[in-house]
Amino acid sequence: MDRKSPAAGTTNEKVGRDMNYERYTAASVADALALAVRTLTARLPIEQVAGDGHSVTLRGGDGTVQISAHRHGLDTVVEAATDQLRTSRLDLDVEYYMTMLPYQPGDGRKPADGLPGGLSRV
Repeated sequence: MDRKSPAAGTTNEKVGRDMNYERYTAASVADALALAVRTLTARLPIEQVAGDGHSVTLRGGDGTVQISAHRHGLDTVVEAATDQLRTSRLDLDVEYYMTMLPYQPGDGRKPADGLPGGLSRV
């Protein structure tokens, strides 16, 4: 079956959805997307190729990830779809990004040196 895809770089472009992740967070849509770009571009050789107010697409040598966020009541639902398998470097760093999102207002996580897993609650 041959599927036609939209032009590269359009915001409604769908990633070959091999893996999907979802997380509810207290962060705003803008904060969740900004954290995704900041975290993933710092950890992987990828760059932002598309984005709008509710989604961002990052692409590079490790694959493509599309992260979308929308409000659901008091929370924000963040969804990430990659074109890689769960054990890929991209997917591991997407999972890392998801752990950085706060569950409740005031929660915070930041990288910390010398602690197991490299994460610490602040």
